[in-house]
Amino acid sequence: MTRVLLADDQALVRAGFRALLAAQSDIEVVGEASDGAEAVELAGATRPDIVLMDVRMPRMDGLEATGRITSDALLADTRVLVLTTFELDEYVFGALRAGASGFLLKDIDPPDLLAAVRVVAGGDALLAPRLTRRLIEAFVAQAPAEPRPRRDDDLAELTPREREVLTLVGRGLSNTEIADELILSPLTAKTHVARLFQKLDARDRAQLVVLAYETGLVVPGDRA
Repeated sequence: MTRVLLADDQALVRAGFRALLAAQSDIEVVGEASDGAEAVELAGATRPDIVLMDVRMPRMDGLEATGRITSDALLADTRVLVLTTFELDEYVFGALRAGASGFLLKDIDPPDLLAAVRVVAGGDALLAPRLTRRLIEAFVAQAPAEPRPRRDDDLAELTPREREVLTLVGRGLSNTEIADELILSPLTAKTHVARLFQKLDARDRAQLVVLAYETGLVVPGDRA
């Protein structure tokens, strides 16, 4: 059973998401928050697997709430899935830095939302196909100009195959798509991605995507 916490300042939106999610036999809605502060409080109380987090909320926005949840050691198993109305919302860039595991637009079709919840609950990060390239490229373009400690040295321990896998993760491919691209079994592709998490000390797939851009394995304009 995947336990989900809803965080959105619009009651009607929360009601719609609750009705959709609660109708699934493998998903349970454990709470609703109307702002970021309440989301942080309820996350600590309910320990959900997934928080569906709105970006623009009163009292505390989704950016700060995401950072507080992902930095809480007691919530290490909780993943934040950001829902935004805007395709390039400035707050989403901050949420990426704060450790969000996925980004979706609010106009997503119900089956795709359910699939997203299950994907993130299964340990993968997810970026909406419409958002992936533009979101990450915009994030990288807006990143601070000062030198970052994670550059080529970060890749030193990776095998050539792991570099290939990281490149494809950076381009937004799923494990299944990576397996097809490299002619591997899905299990082998998943194993490579798991090793990347360990070697690069990444929390989830979204951080791998950012690292692929920051180290130059993927550059803006690259096509999968």
